[in-house]
Amino acid sequence: MNGGLADEPAAGAGAIDARGTACPIPVIMLAKAARGLEPGSTLTVLATDVAARYDVPAWARMTGNEFVGESETDGGAFALTVRLRSA
Repeated sequence: MNGGLADEPAAGAGAIDARGTACPIPVIMLAKAARGLEPGSTLTVLATDVAARYDVPAWARMTGNEFVGESETDGGAFALTVRLRSA
């Protein structure tokens, strides 16, 4: 998911619509959505706040998850995808 345009997250990915919110809300929404999901699950945060481009990869790094990549949607939001760590 690096650098392309997309309307929706990749198939099989959970989407978190954080468009219109500001830091730290996108990361809070991501952390809440990640609770209870299976290892290997992917979550894509849709955000318009530029800070999310830094905050989501940092959250992944700090929590031991994998930041998969970033793309821009046709609507101008950032789609930031994380794969949850294995147990």
